Amino acid sequence: MSAGATAAAWAEQQIASVRDDPAGRIALMQRCYYGPYGKAPRHLPFRRAAMSFMQWQLRRGLLQPLSSDHPGSPWWRAVNERILRDGCEAVALSGDFAGPTSSQTVDFWMSFADYPTARAWYRAHNGSVVAAYLEHRDQAEAENEAERFFMNVVLCRVLYSHALVAAPRISLGWLRPLAPFLGDPRLGMTGIFLQLSRVLPDEYPLGEGVRSYLDAELGFGRLLDYGVIIPRVQQLYEWSSHELAAPGLLDCIRDGALTYAWPFEDRDVWQPPKSFIVQMARRALRPERRA
Repeated sequence: MSAGATAAAWAEQQIASVRDDPAGRIALMQRCYYGPYGKAPRHLPFRRAAMSFMQWQLRRGLLQPLSSDHPGSPWWRAVNERILRDGCEAVALSGDFAGPTSSQTVDFWMSFADYPTARAWYRAHNGSVVAAYLEHRDQAEAENEAERFFMNVVLCRVLYSHALVAAPRISLGWLRPLAPFLGDPRLGMTGIFLQLSRVLPDEYPLGEGVRSYLDAELGFGRLLDYGVIIPRVQQLYEWSSHELAAPGLLDCIRDGALTYAWPFEDRDVWQPPKSFIVQMARRALRPERRA
């Protein structure tokens, strides 16, 4: 880069160099957690959660070049790119490059760089995720039904993981003392909340309808989504909208139904299944009443 180049310009150059290189994207994200000088021991443990989810995207082929024999997803590529770009810009600003920051989400990443806590990491990571969701809604609409359904599942799960750390009362009610441990991105537990590989095949695009995948989702995934998250999802999105300074997030939910690239008229998919375990979880972990 030429002398005086901004951090945003440097970040864009890094993204351009790996745009059609899925393995290169992985390597770039790893480098971000080492900081501008290659040594960031307090930040490095947070790489676990980010890499777990990105590896899943890689296995499904979501990040493949659009010109390849098996092209990836324009929408997933764009979301991944936003996270990478914001992270790269923050690394550059922490080093020798000049500002200002190009977006509020980069400010979140700078806060994480200064104070690497679990709450700061989620605010940065999920801020980039939500910004990408809102920016690329038109591309999301072009995906098939099953993919659009799981876009909503992914979004509510990443928001819920954040709330475990930053809003335990909302996320887990009377079990809130356990919430920060369960949601800590430095620990292996967080990957469970983002785990979809037991439901979705490692392929793109998805070849079955939504109902086929719902029938296949047994055990912890179904319990988490329908027994724990969905009963408190409206409150979760309202809290997240405030926490991430993203009022547009409220356009992704309506009366407790997830509506990102998903019609409200088809909200029956968010209704709990007839499962004894799910019903017991909903009773045992009722959302606390708002003040």
